[in-house]
Amino acid sequence: MNSTMEISTWKTVGLQKSKRALFLICFFSSLFGGTVSTLMSVYLPVAIKDLLGSADAHRIENISAAINAIFIFGWTAGGVIWGIFCDTLGRKKSFIYATVCYGLFTILTGLAPSWFWVVTCRFFSGFGIGGVLVITTMLVSEGYQAKKRTVLLGILSISIPVGIFSAGLLTYYVSQWRYAFTVGAIPVLLSGMAAVFFTESDKWAKASQDHEAIKNLNLIVSKDNRKNLFMGSLIFGAALIGLWATFFWLPFWIQNLVSGSSGQKERGLAMMTMGGGGLLGGFISGWVVNSLGLKRTLLICFGASFVLAFFLFRLTTTLSAGVYIQIAFITIFFGMSQGALSMYIPELFPVSLSATATGVCFNLGRIITGVAVFFIGSRVEMLGGYGNAIFYFDFVFLIGFLIILFHKQTKYSPAS
Repeated sequence: MNSTMEISTWKTVGLQKSKRALFLICFFSSLFGGTVSTLMSVYLPVAIKDLLGSADAHRIENISAAINAIFIFGWTAGGVIWGIFCDTLGRKKSFIYATVCYGLFTILTGLAPSWFWVVTCRFFSGFGIGGVLVITTMLVSEGYQAKKRTVLLGILSISIPVGIFSAGLLTYYVSQWRYAFTVGAIPVLLSGMAAVFFTESDKWAKASQDHEAIKNLNLIVSKDNRKNLFMGSLIFGAALIGLWATFFWLPFWIQNLVSGSSGQKERGLAMMTMGGGGLLGGFISGWVVNSLGLKRTLLICFGASFVLAFFLFRLTTTLSAGVYIQIAFITIFFGMSQGALSMYIPELFPVSLSATATGVCFNLGRIITGVAVFFIGSRVEMLGGYGNAIFYFDFVFLIGFLIILFHKQTKYSPAS
C-alpha cells in the first residue's frame, strides 16, 4: 500500500516538474522571440553603415526598410505555416523546429557578409518566431487545467515586451552588432531542452483528423462572418502598423536627436523604456478591460496613442528625460491595446470559428504592417524625417479609433 502511494506521489511530482519545465521553456522561447524581433531595429543604424559603407542616404533608407519589412512578412508566413505543421506534426516537434529556425538564423544574421544575406536571415528568423508564438500558446493551453491555464496564458503574453526590454538592455551594454546576434544560441539551447522535457500533447494525440480546418475556412468567408473578418483585420492591422512603425524606426529617430554621438546608450535606453511600457500595459490590460469594458478600453488606447504620438514625434526636437517618459506612456497604451485586442477579436466570431478567424485577422494585419513599415523607411526624406514619417503612419490609430467607435460588435458567448 505504501509502495503504491509512493509511486503515485512520485508520478505527481514528476508531472508537476514536467509542466513547470513546459511553461518556462515556452516563456523563454517567446521572450527571446521578442528580443530577436527588435534586435535588428536597435542596431540597424550602425549595422547598415557596416554593410553598405558610404552608400547614399536613399539607398540606405530603402535597404533598411526592406530588412525591417521582410522580417514581418516572415513572421506572417510562419504564423500560418507553422500553425498547419502544429496540427500535422504535433506540438512538440513543431516547437523544436520553429525554435531552432529562429535561433539559427539569428546567429547567421550576425555572420552575414552582405545586406542581402541579412534580409534572408531576417525572413527566416521572423518565420520561426511567428511559429513559436502560435505553438507556445497551444502547448500552454493544452497542458494545464482551465483555472491555471488562464493565469499562465496571461503571464505568457508579457514575454514579448520582456524580450523587447532585453533587446534594449543588450544594446546598452554590447556595442558590436554582430556580437549581439549570438543571442540566437539561447533559443537553440531551449529547443534541446524541449526535446528532453516535453511530451506530446494528449489532446492533440487524441484529436481526429476530420478536415475541420477546411470547414472552418469555408465558414469564415460566409456572409455572416465576412464583415467581422474584414473589420477585425482592419482593427488589428491599425494597431500593428502604429506599434511596429514606432518600434522599428524609433532608434533612427533617437539617433537623429543625438547627432554627433554614437547614440548607443540612448537607443538602448529608449528600447528598454518601450519594452517596460509595453510590459506594464499588457500586464494591467485584463483589469482595465474588466473595469471599463472592451470597447471603451480600445477607444482609450487608440485615442491616447494618437495624441501622444503627436506630442512625441511632431513637437520633440531635442532628447531629454521627458522624451523617455513620453515613450513609456505611449507604449503602455500599445501594450494595453494588444491585450484588449486578444480578447476583442475572438468575440467577433462563434467559438467554433474563433481560433481560425483570429489567426486570419492577425496575419492579414501583419501583411498590411509589413507593407507600411517598408514605405515608412523608403519615404523618410520625402516626409521630412523619421519623426514626421512615424507620426503620419500613426494616423492609423485614428482610423482604428473610428472603426471601433462605429463598428457594432457581435458578441458571441462561450457557449455558442
